[in-house]
Amino acid sequence: MQTTGRTSSQTVAPRAANASPAAVGNEERPAERLWSLQTTTVSDDELLGLLLGSGTPGRPSRQVASQLIAHVGSLHELASALPPELAEIPGVGFMRAARITAAFELARRVWSGPPPPRQMQSADDVYALLRPRVANLRQEVFIVIAIDARGQWIADFEVARGSVLSVEVFPREVFRPLIRVAAAAGVIAHNHPSGDPSPSPEDLLLTRRLREVATVVGIPLVDHVVVARDGFVSIAQEMGPEF
Repeated sequence: MQTTGRTSSQTVAPRAANASPAAVGNEERPAERLWSLQTTTVSDDELLGLLLGSGTPGRPSRQVASQLIAHVGSLHELASALPPELAEIPGVGFMRAARITAAFELARRVWSGPPPPRQMQSADDVYALLRPRVANLRQEVFIVIAIDARGQWIADFEVARGSVLSVEVFPREVFRPLIRVAAAAGVIAHNHPSGDPSPSPEDLLLTRRLREVATVVGIPLVDHVVVARDGFVSIAQEMGPEF
């Protein structure tokens, strides 16, 4: 299947008792601004430099950070970069690559962590739920969302993960979690790493197949949403009365 605050100028950062302003290096200045809640004044490379920690001889961490962002192209690309490719960049290495990957994974979990019960009444709701989790992934993932009789979110489950071009989906893996949580209905979704949410013929074929199984199981599927970084497509709307 092809897929795709309040600020306070009086708060100062902790500093060693014998440290003078001149002794505070450039590497610490972003930390001082973060400490005083001036978060928007800290640039991307300064934030990444703080995450990297100390630099290497002759290469401050901010310089490494700047070169790292330039190498991958943008923060969006950095968020989905794989640790081995980051580790190859001079000044990064194994541990810094792992640290960067961990930071972005934590951010994804914050934004996609168990949401409160919410209405799943439209493809827009599905996109709002899943985009933070899957939009920057480099491989396709297939997710099923369980909803109750009022159309509220119960839980969601990743049931398959594939490659950049496809993911293999088995009906039993789609409907097993829906049965387990006694869902009244389900919504299925997957991402397109390419950024184009247009459904492929394989997407449409899989949708028809899963809807046939849904009829037998007795748990209707109300939509299949294709999620990309900058948009989505509702296959239910695309197929119209045929869905």
